[in-house]
Amino acid sequence: MGREKNNGKKPSFSLMKRLFGGKRQREELDAMQEEAIQSPLRTVVKNFMDNKLAMGGLLLFLLIFLVVLVGPLFYPIELSEKEETQTNVSPGLDMMKVPKALQGNVRDISTGSTFSAGVDNDGKVYVWGRTKISKKIDVKKDMPSQKELGNVVAVSAGFDHIMALNDEGEVICWGSNRMSQTKVPREVSRKDIVQIAAGYQVSFALTDGGEILYWGNDNLNDIRITRRKGDGHIAKISVANTTLMAVTEDGEAVHMGSQSSDIDNVPDDLGTVVDIATTADNALVLLDDGSLRIWGKKSASVQDIPEIKGKIVKMAGGKSHFTVLTEDGQVYCWGDDDKKQTEVPSAATKVSDIFSGYYQNYAVTDSGKVVTWGLKGYLLGSDELGRDIFSRMLNGGRMTMTIGAISVIISTIIGIIIGGVSGFFGGWVEIILQRITEIVSSLPFLPMAMILTSIIGNSISENARISLIMVILGILSWPSLARLIRAQVLAEREKEFVMAANAMGVKRSTIVFKHIIPNVISVIIVSATLDFASCMLTESTLSFLGFGVKLPRPTWGNMLNGCVSSVVIQSYWWRWVFPAIMLSICVICINMVGDGLRDAIDPKSNER
Repeated sequence: MGREKNNGKKPSFSLMKRLFGGKRQREELDAMQEEAIQSPLRTVVKNFMDNKLAMGGLLLFLLIFLVVLVGPLFYPIELSEKEETQTNVSPGLDMMKVPKALQGNVRDISTGSTFSAGVDNDGKVYVWGRTKISKKIDVKKDMPSQKELGNVVAVSAGFDHIMALNDEGEVICWGSNRMSQTKVPREVSRKDIVQIAAGYQVSFALTDGGEILYWGNDNLNDIRITRRKGDGHIAKISVANTTLMAVTEDGEAVHMGSQSSDIDNVPDDLGTVVDIATTADNALVLLDDGSLRIWGKKSASVQDIPEIKGKIVKMAGGKSHFTVLTEDGQVYCWGDDDKKQTEVPSAATKVSDIFSGYYQNYAVTDSGKVVTWGLKGYLLGSDELGRDIFSRMLNGGRMTMTIGAISVIISTIIGIIIGGVSGFFGGWVEIILQRITEIVSSLPFLPMAMILTSIIGNSISENARISLIMVILGILSWPSLARLIRAQVLAEREKEFVMAANAMGVKRSTIVFKHIIPNVISVIIVSATLDFASCMLTESTLSFLGFGVKLPRPTWGNMLNGCVSSVVIQSYWWRWVFPAIMLSICVICINMVGDGLRDAIDPKSNER
């Protein structure tokens, strides 16, 4: 095309420059010109982007999709995970939020299952963390007044109760008393108590004469306190899950139980023991020569003692980790790190004292600052087995979306083939395919899916069962799409380009799948988008009813399976609210995107 001159002026702008020019130039194009210039795809994209509701739904869905896709890499789950001390913990990250009044004035700190207790140098007691043990018991609200406690010198937090020892030798307990663990015997008041220790529904007190007194659940706990020689001269005690370890005044490590366990096999060649610390299944002792010895459950992470430089002055044990402090203020921590309980922060230098328990650690620096590391809490709470709901939601969301997406792909492929072939070829081919479509669509979808997964799924592995669920959902959900495609193909096959292709001798299958189907792809995309939400809901329904993905592998549906109890609904709301909200948000977002695509492809649909 030659250039046109206009009275010596500059040539007019080209079509491409008008299309991709500046904002001011684009605004000069009227509606008719813009529609004539833009491609159909660009028009659809523009119409969709102008729909703020649909764009918002798309962005929110993409954000959730990326989170559940990448999140499990950082928050993996162990399918066999079970922790009875962390069951039904309410949402929050304040398990180690030390009160400001205790900072710089710490005398003692003790960690319970989900809470901690501390006492300052003035004898005042503080309690923090997830302190609500049950619907009626809260160890923080139920704490006696400071006047009743007196001048406290030591505290000990157990599974569901707290003990305190004041300067008059009086022991005060509060919290759960279901097993009489807070009911202090009269005998204790007549003794001079030098150490207290709270365990799993049991309380211990060590007298200055080396005698151990205990009260609480002695059926669950393996405790054997006899009066034979040596048992009456205990220098220190340490609770190990549901049993007790002790060090005698002669420097001997003693298991104070009668049942055989990993921890009861005390080595014969220990020598003289100076100090002892325990986890749930292991015991660590400090010998008089400064060396450490460990025994108990075979675990590489716990029994692999790191190289420690300097003289050890204090040891402490948690549920599955040990922490030691040297005389030069260095802290060493090792063991299981599933809740970051062994990751000592850089701020823990020049430490003067350490306190550990369950999954938390506290270090007091020379300046009085309290440095913490370990389990801060659960962002979305924990379930009935002590599992983190946040990590299970990430992994469950990936499973739910994967099943929904693959099911839609299967149903879309079947629908395109059945609908395209029956719509184009007609005749006896259409009759047979449409009768098959009617048979499949007449089947009760949910009951049929439940029957198939129950009959076939129980005899195969879990991974094969998940694949089967995807196939079943795909096979049972294609009829509506097939009918829609058939109707579109019936309209398209009468157009001129199809007649031209037939005249040129193009294969009929090529005409269907390379010429007609691409012209109705917009309808397929809208239908598949809406079916994606339906498949996610169906999978969640099957899993909720127990016919889908089986626990402990999580999906958003089976996470709701354990929440049908009225007690859970009322008392542990976080177990069902968060999965239900995430599933609802995803389904709503997908439906908004589908509606937005439909309106963008056919703008006149808004007028109907």
